[in-house]
Amino acid sequence: MAHLQGRERAAFVRGMFDRIARRYDLMNRLMTFGRDKAWRRYAVQQAAVPANGRLLDIATGTGDIAFEALRQSGGQVQVIGADFATQMMRVGQQRPGGQWVLWCSADTLALPCADATFDAVTSGYLLRNVIDVEGALKEQIRVLKAGGRLVALDTTPPPPGLLRPFILLYLRSVIPLLGKLIAGDTAAYTYLPESTQAFKTAEELASIMRDVGLREVRFRRFMFGTMAVHVGIKSRDSV
Repeated sequence: MAHLQGRERAAFVRGMFDRIARRYDLMNRLMTFGRDKAWRRYAVQQAAVPANGRLLDIATGTGDIAFEALRQSGGQVQVIGADFATQMMRVGQQRPGGQWVLWCSADTLALPCADATFDAVTSGYLLRNVIDVEGALKEQIRVLKAGGRLVALDTTPPPPGLLRPFILLYLRSVIPLLGKLIAGDTAAYTYLPESTQAFKTAEELASIMRDVGLREVRFRRFMFGTMAVHVGIKSRDSV
């Protein structure tokens, strides 16, 4: 499925996330041994949204990052959760505190937001799935205020090393099996490792972020190098 392109890929990804919405959070906890919560916590910390600021969380899904932002701020920031998979957001709306997130159906390549609206833009597992990484980043930069932060949590291809064969075995065999047993959807959890292996390395994504105009770009790896949180700042002289 990772070979799909254009609208066909977008339609597949939307349908896939809508199908697995009810089991999505449980599968994330199982696949990451519960470490995904720490990565989202770190991502929100890097966003550094000021008190009474505004955060846009793209590909919010069931709202994990959005809820974490509210928790860290004590409810002192306005959080907009945007996604094109509406079933995922419906699950999030039913979670405790769901009423404090402003949910929005949106295409990441054409956000329904004015320029320079947000103090930070976050995303979790978005960029690996979009058909135009540069376009998605540019659109996030557009809606960021000057000096605002763009933070992206995503998977990265397993790095070379002694652990690589074991990581690949886990991606190619264990995750699809878990997907079948827990979510009842082998296809979705076959796509995940395929898209991970086909995605940019952490260094390549950082380079793209710099190319589209972000400054002070940096990243931190997690889980044996298979996850990374990237951070970049919109230049104050950006239009």
